[in-house]
Amino acid sequence: MIKIYHNNRCSKSREGKQIIEDSGKDFEVVEYMKAPMSKNDLESIIQKLRIRPLDLVRKKEKAWKENFEGQDLTDDEIIQAMIEHPALMERPIVINGRKAVVGRPPVLIKDIL
Repeated sequence: MIKIYHNNRCSKSREGKQIIEDSGKDFEVVEYMKAPMSKNDLESIIQKLRIRPLDLVRKKEKAWKENFEGQDLTDDEIIQAMIEHPALMERPIVINGRKAVVGRPPVLIKDIL
């Protein structure tokens, strides 16, 4: 089952969701801004994306600049920051089995459908 971690307030996330809808495939929408993600879920996503936690951070976000920018944070601290401030996560994130992609640009989502 395809899963999209979606923020409806984000135009790229809405575009990504539309790409999946247009594919005709079944998918699940996870509105991560409304339901906080567990540490295990976030670690699993990062592992599937094959990136470091810092690579998933939106570094221009106010919460990052005010609370974390310039600090030498561990991976666990960065993950905890994204759990506490979900707006810090890049989006949309799409998972299809063992494959995952950050849909920036959204057209990248087509690569894993």
